[in-house]
Amino acid sequence: MARLADYFVVVGYDLDNRVEGEGLGRILQRFPEKDWEDSPFPQGIELFCQPSGWQLVPERQPASFFVAVLTDINSERHYCACFTFWEGLDSPQLKKVDAGDADEADEEPAVVQHAKLFAPKSLVVVSRLDYTEAFRNCLGLIYTVHVDGLSTPLETVIGNLLTCIIPVAGGSQIDESPVCSLDKVPQSPACDWLLACLQPGPEEREDGLRTITLGAGDRQVIQTPINDALPVSGSSVAQLFRQLGIVNVLYLFCAALTEHKILFLSSSYQRLTDACRGLLAIMFPLKYSFTYVPILPGKLLEVLSTPTPFIIGVNSFFRSETQELLDVIIADLDGGTVTIPECVHISLLPEPLLQQTQTALSMVLDPELEFSDQAFPPQSMHASALKIQDKEIRAVFLWLFARLFQGYRWCLHIIRIHPEPVIRFHKAAFLGQRSLTEDDFLMKVLDGMAFAGFVSERGPPYRATDLFDDLVANQVERIRQEETYPHKVMNHVKELAEQLFKNENPYPAVAMHKVQRPSETSQSTDQSRTPFPVLDDVAVQLFIDHAVAKLKSSPPVVKVELKSMVPSGPPLGDIVDRNGNVMANSARRLEVVRNCITYIFDNKMLEAKKLMPAVLRALKGRTARVCLTQELNQHVLQNRAVLDDQQFDYIVRMMNCTLQDCSHMDEHGIAAALLPLVTAFCRKLGAGITQFAYSCVQEHMVWTTMQFWEAMFYSDVQNHIKALYMETDDGNKQSNSQDQQDGSGSRREISALDLAAEQNRLWPTLSKEMQMERVQKEESTVFSQAIHYANRMSYLLLPLDTSKNRLLRSSGLGDVESVSNSYVTNSIAGSMAESYDTESGFEDAESSDVANSVVRFINRFVDKVCNESGVTNEHLKALHTMIPDIVQMHIETLDAVHRESKRLPPIQKPKLLRPTLLPGEELVMDGMRVHLIPDGRDEATGQMGGPPLLPAEGAIFLTTYRLIFKGTPSDALVGEQIVTRSFPIASLTKEKRISVTLTMDQFVQEGLQLRSCTFQLLKIAFDEEVASDLAESFRKHLHKLRFPQHVQGTFAFTVGQSGKLVLEPKTKDKNQSLKTLSKNLVKNAKRTISRQYVGRKKEAPATWENRSTFHTELDEDEISVSEEVDQSALTLSSTIRSSDRQTMSNVVERACCRDYQRLGLGTLSNSLTRSKNEPFRISTANRMYTVCRSYPGLLIIPQNILDPIIHRISRCYRQNRFPVVCWRHSRTKAVLLRSAGLHAKGVVSFFKSPNAPTAVPSQADSTSLEQEKYLQAIISSMPSYSESTGRNTLSGFTSTHMNTSESSDKLRQPKIGDLMKQVLGNKEDVPGTFSRGGKWGSIRGSGRLSAYNPDIGTRLAGKESPQPNGGPNDPLFLRQQKAYLYIIGDKAQLKGGKQDSFQQWEVIPIEVCDVRQVKNSFKKLMKACVPSSQTTEPNMSFLRLLEDSEWMTLLHRVLQVSVLVVELLDTGSSVMVSLEDGWDVTTQVVSLVQLLSDPYYRTFDGFRLLVEKEWLSFGHRFSHRGAQTLGSQSSGFTPVFLQFLDCVHQIHLQFPMEFEFSHYYLKFLAYHYMSNRFRTFLLDSDYDRIELGVLYEEKSDRRNPQVCKSVWDYIDRLNKKAPVFYNYMYSPEDEEVLRPYTFISNLKVWDFYLEETLSDGPPYDWELRSRQESLAEEPAEKAETGAPKSLRHIVWPCYDDLSKVMPDAITKLLQDLQNLEAELGQTSEKWKDTWDKIKTTQRTETKLESRPSFSSSLLMSSNLSHQRRSQGVCLQDSRVGSSIKLGLDCEASATSTPVAGRPSTSTFYSQFHSTESENRSFEGILYKRGALLKPWKPRWFVLDKTKHQLRYYNNRQDKDCKGVIELSDVEAVIVGTPTMGAPKNVEEKAFFDLKTDKRMYYLCAQESSNAQLWMDSIQSSLSDA
Repeated sequence: MARLADYFVVVGYDLDNRVEGEGLGRILQRFPEKDWEDSPFPQGIELFCQPSGWQLVPERQPASFFVAVLTDINSERHYCACFTFWEGLDSPQLKKVDAGDADEADEEPAVVQHAKLFAPKSLVVVSRLDYTEAFRNCLGLIYTVHVDGLSTPLETVIGNLLTCIIPVAGGSQIDESPVCSLDKVPQSPACDWLLACLQPGPEEREDGLRTITLGAGDRQVIQTPINDALPVSGSSVAQLFRQLGIVNVLYLFCAALTEHKILFLSSSYQRLTDACRGLLAIMFPLKYSFTYVPILPGKLLEVLSTPTPFIIGVNSFFRSETQELLDVIIADLDGGTVTIPECVHISLLPEPLLQQTQTALSMVLDPELEFSDQAFPPQSMHASALKIQDKEIRAVFLWLFARLFQGYRWCLHIIRIHPEPVIRFHKAAFLGQRSLTEDDFLMKVLDGMAFAGFVSERGPPYRATDLFDDLVANQVERIRQEETYPHKVMNHVKELAEQLFKNENPYPAVAMHKVQRPSETSQSTDQSRTPFPVLDDVAVQLFIDHAVAKLKSSPPVVKVELKSMVPSGPPLGDIVDRNGNVMANSARRLEVVRNCITYIFDNKMLEAKKLMPAVLRALKGRTARVCLTQELNQHVLQNRAVLDDQQFDYIVRMMNCTLQDCSHMDEHGIAAALLPLVTAFCRKLGAGITQFAYSCVQEHMVWTTMQFWEAMFYSDVQNHIKALYMETDDGNKQSNSQDQQDGSGSRREISALDLAAEQNRLWPTLSKEMQMERVQKEESTVFSQAIHYANRMSYLLLPLDTSKNRLLRSSGLGDVESVSNSYVTNSIAGSMAESYDTESGFEDAESSDVANSVVRFINRFVDKVCNESGVTNEHLKALHTMIPDIVQMHIETLDAVHRESKRLPPIQKPKLLRPTLLPGEELVMDGMRVHLIPDGRDEATGQMGGPPLLPAEGAIFLTTYRLIFKGTPSDALVGEQIVTRSFPIASLTKEKRISVTLTMDQFVQEGLQLRSCTFQLLKIAFDEEVASDLAESFRKHLHKLRFPQHVQGTFAFTVGQSGKLVLEPKTKDKNQSLKTLSKNLVKNAKRTISRQYVGRKKEAPATWENRSTFHTELDEDEISVSEEVDQSALTLSSTIRSSDRQTMSNVVERACCRDYQRLGLGTLSNSLTRSKNEPFRISTANRMYTVCRSYPGLLIIPQNILDPIIHRISRCYRQNRFPVVCWRHSRTKAVLLRSAGLHAKGVVSFFKSPNAPTAVPSQADSTSLEQEKYLQAIISSMPSYSESTGRNTLSGFTSTHMNTSESSDKLRQPKIGDLMKQVLGNKEDVPGTFSRGGKWGSIRGSGRLSAYNPDIGTRLAGKESPQPNGGPNDPLFLRQQKAYLYIIGDKAQLKGGKQDSFQQWEVIPIEVCDVRQVKNSFKKLMKACVPSSQTTEPNMSFLRLLEDSEWMTLLHRVLQVSVLVVELLDTGSSVMVSLEDGWDVTTQVVSLVQLLSDPYYRTFDGFRLLVEKEWLSFGHRFSHRGAQTLGSQSSGFTPVFLQFLDCVHQIHLQFPMEFEFSHYYLKFLAYHYMSNRFRTFLLDSDYDRIELGVLYEEKSDRRNPQVCKSVWDYIDRLNKKAPVFYNYMYSPEDEEVLRPYTFISNLKVWDFYLEETLSDGPPYDWELRSRQESLAEEPAEKAETGAPKSLRHIVWPCYDDLSKVMPDAITKLLQDLQNLEAELGQTSEKWKDTWDKIKTTQRTETKLESRPSFSSSLLMSSNLSHQRRSQGVCLQDSRVGSSIKLGLDCEASATSTPVAGRPSTSTFYSQFHSTESENRSFEGILYKRGALLKPWKPRWFVLDKTKHQLRYYNNRQDKDCKGVIELSDVEAVIVGTPTMGAPKNVEEKAFFDLKTDKRMYYLCAQESSNAQLWMDSIQSSLSDA
């Protein structure tokens, strides 16, 4: 029973108090004055009566009514029904208000004075019952009585209202409502009347209706619900759906369930209350337990920023204040919108539930939708009435919850039955059996407060049941069958709706409302009514007191609660299995698992071993895991199963595999089922020492998860309690182990909950003693289980080796908060690694730390479960003292086990194989045992034939140079092959941590994935024996080696320095002089710079400021040069200080100079009579690297450009890289220039018309003029231009054009035009018909060209275009000629430039590939060629990824531009390549152009020279682009040089007979470009190399002859030994220009990117190969004594190096020849001699036959008379391997020194071979007189300007020097006289003497001219020094 109303309150406007201009309300009267004991008076009612604030208004408002809800401290809800009406204020009251207003300086005080004001007054009923309509009627009645002045006193009506008592819920037979009918009410209130009132009348008693009257002639029926557990909603739910729509309400529903904040907005207060009530109603059976305020007063708006979830309603008036709420979902009821902030993610219902719910709701709300498309829709399809529709919607949600929570009772653990049932929900099992572990929504709901309330309310097995209990227990089957049939669902929904409606309206027929309303006149008239009177509180209180007294004296009304057993419904397991997520062919898998276990226990180990991989695969499936636990269970006898070592090993492995895929929640109960088994299986280690399986399965997250232990504990307690109450105790043994697979108790005849229900029913009938006994028994059961679990937990949490302290660092034991999230880290090992550094890991105290952490964990567990399951405090204390002892005891047993287990012979792991190291390479970290995991390549998986070699186990070694894995395949059946994978550390591009599951071990292990830009990938998993700190230090060492602080830390510099990075060697070097020189050079350069800078400052500060706009990346490049004297007249020797001369002669010796001399681009002679008619000269302006730091010291510039001008010109270009000549076409004499792009400012000035009038020539103008002069100088150097210089007029232009172009170039024009179009990327360009002429490999179009940008390349394409500058429009003029100079520039750079038709150059803008593009493309290329994992997605196939990488497109672009430039040069135009900073794309294009145009660069020496000149001297930034140091780490690896090599490889493929070197040569260079083994490809420019002193160092280190510092020397050495680099098809044609096809379809993927040999790693370090072979031969020799050995050899793809195992025929024959010679004991000849001999004999034979055969023409050139350029004079010495290296005066000396009857030496140059320690500037035979009385002997003399010495040998072939004359000691060279014993017939003048400070050398040449030359050369060397 409950009071209808607890309090009646009158609240009015408070005229005395106003706060900040706002009115306040105050309680005028309240009844009863004293609080009820069971419901205290709620505070702050006055705020809720006027939620928008108390205000006076100028006109009377209509009366209003709404219900606000307040929640008290006990979370009871009080419904405050507020009825508000407006009363006029009389004048004294108004004065008060006015005074207040005036004080506050109100806006319109004047108006207010005369106007009449109305103040609100509220009548409030406070009740704990929610009867909105009854309250509306009652308060309306009181108002009517007051307004209409009815005869009934207000006190009576209010007294009656406050004494009304009604039943809470229906079903009681007697009607206890106090009905006070009119006829019983006397005029004066008296006791007998009260008693009469309190007796029910006869008619109501029969009816059972709740009829009330307040004694004012009214009568109303209150229908109380039959079951008050179901919410009463009226029509609020339907209303909510109408306002917001289905989807929005579903969003709100999910948001409320997953604990988000929800705010309703509306201008109507009653609608806010209804919406909130509706939302709560659809959440049933869950109850909302957070802040719930349907109407929030404006004063309390700050409540909205509370951190907890809420459902709140606010008037739309305050909408603006809700805008800044970031995490609140706002539902606007009036506008029908729901706004979800960006940061809020609402988890929606899982599919298909969401869809089905939406469908059902739309069928309820809009039944016509289904038939709206039908031709004959049914007549009567209308939505139900609002009240019915409301119940139908609620029925849909009930149906939804029944599906969400079906089977929940099977996951309840009952852990205490007496005195109160204690029930826990096993969330993991519930989610696991519903296969919804991944579902976000359900996870959040089950973790929420509402569900916790649901469990505690509905968990008890013996209680009153309701509609939901029935639905979830008895109708699951029906729901499941109907869920896919919407109409059947609707029928079910309608049935449920009917029940809900009946519950709310048990007597729908009765409608006896008789409530008076105020008359129209009293409402409308505006005369001043009497204010609401002050009531007589004594009279009202009297009513209340009488009612209370009467209730006390009457017998207490006991509502009989019908308790019953709650049905559990069908078990969960069946549901899922029928859904069919059981794995395919699982029966076969289970069979495999069973067989394997049987084999293990039958000791058939070989069989078990074979099945093992299949079993481990099968155990991925849940059914197989359950099967495993059941099978193992059968082999446990009396809780113990002793195994031998191998059985134990297999069982542990299977357990690990099973636990491997269990999440930390253990939703399938697998870990739970294994828990008893891991303490059962064991092996004997020694006397009385037993090792249990638990010590080997501790590595899993599940053991450190508190929730898992709780669920396990409760499950076990439930079984024991059940056993306690079962009459028979026999089922005890089995149920114990079996019942743990399902999340709850057993499924046999009776469940634990049923048992508990029965016990609860009997409880009241038991005697006190019996009751106590049962409570104690249960308590001690729980206590004993807690002890048992403390033991179990210590088993699984204490590591075998307690010193390891593994678990202390794992997340689970760290702190309480992390327990719930302990699955964040992938593995325990993973989380250890990070925190490892913080602890030293070496103290002895660690074992106690382990104990402490485990004790803490167990204590926390025990506290939680014992408090929940009501263990007494004494027992709890006892447990706490027991736990440390348990742990300590266990540690002691473990120590013994650990000691013994160490003695066990370990499982045979393969022996670690040592890698062979290079000379100078040293181990940084010794082998760590790892497993090499297969990646995405087919090679090792056996898909290319042969069994899969990976995974392999072995060790990883870190050396100063490489990272090496060496091991053998894990699968013993594959074979004994040694698997090697390695890559240079310098090529490491990405390292990432991975966690790896090994198929055999089933441990999750830490691993690393290391990717290298040599197209290698190492995926390794550390073996469990490798401690994680070791793995961490491995990573650190790797990083340190990969990114040294300085380039001197790289392997190329530190090689042989015993691992110490010696940056500044203090010992005196052999090479000291050179080092100091180079240091001086740099110092001088710096000094010059600073000096000039200062000087410049003094002269013209303004110009310096100008300069600063050009600041570039390298500050050091900011070099400015003061105007000096005209230096063109001075020569090299006179301008250079003597200290720098030796270095300069070194510069001269550099590759560039030799090449310039060969090309005829200029010489450096010592005389001042340099021919002025040569067009170009070698400038030394940059000798100090002051003009441009990244250029070489000597540059080729036009003859008439003076050095100071160069300084000025260079400023216009980025990085100061101004245009210099790098190659000249031998036939057309066109030159190729290279430079960087212009500075932004330079571009515009560059195109300024030269004759534009300028008042004052500014600096910029003069620079651009100088620039034009410079270009003009280049153009005038061309023969074709100088011919026409006489006619440099307009007609001269055109006539020249007519005779050149018409005749010679007619054929070529369209070709270039087409190329041009391609390069400029014309849209209409169709790659149509190709015709291949000669070696032309690009497209040749036909016909005219389609139109494109007329200003660009028009001359090239032979197009006519009108003059841009309005020149004469004459047909002759329009036939433009081709430009003399084409500038290839960057499209982006050249915007806005106008082409001047009078200039003789033209700009070709092209789009270049950015370095960023190259970098990204290369990354993608690596991923395509070496994928990290196997994939079957079509989008991830090799070809698709290759295409996505766009690598081939980039190659195509570079080749296309290069071919265009080749064509232009061939037609006689010069070309200047001026792209980006001039060191990336420019270098690629320029090098390729020279390679295609000049056959010399296709030889060994030529290619070397090309790379040295264009890439090294011209400053390609190798270190920066290769990210070789810490500084450049962020820039990433950008393989520009690799791209160039790939282009060369593409050309090589198309012209295999044109290159002297093979593909292997290119791969070799590519590999070592990235490997940092040699110094060649380090540092960014010659300047850097000089600074480090590595530019001119001696060719190889004397101390360590094994170590080559230059890749070229290494190649030379190798080339002498073996023909690996030589291309046997080399047979070039004279002066052949190559024109390759450049379309992507013509390009091939370089096999360098794809090939791998697992037998011995990359084949590019030759010492390793030879060592491995010698190692392999030794055991072979020993074995030969036995049976005859087969000569057959199995060759595996991807394992063997095919070129080595199956060499080509020529290599094979040469090898055989060498072997035979060795057997015969002859000294074997060099391969090159043999090869050349064969070719010469073949050539003579073909001459005799004069009919060339095919094979010979393939091998030799088909041109018979053609002498190979690589052959000739040098044949005789190439066997010995010495070589000739021409220096400065090569042509002069070659022509004028025939030596001892040899042919002309002009061929020296093309066969220059460098050998170590040889530098020959001049050489020949001289006779030398021995000591006194010794005869004259011919000796081979060599003048070496580099080393400044004259050496002599016995003969030319001799390698050993017989003597050295240091030129620094020579005092004079004098003409000698013939002496005794001199050679016969030699002229007198052929004698000369060399006087040194020690002795005199007497020499004699073969003829006088020769002697003169020798004397001059020696003299010049002396003067140079």
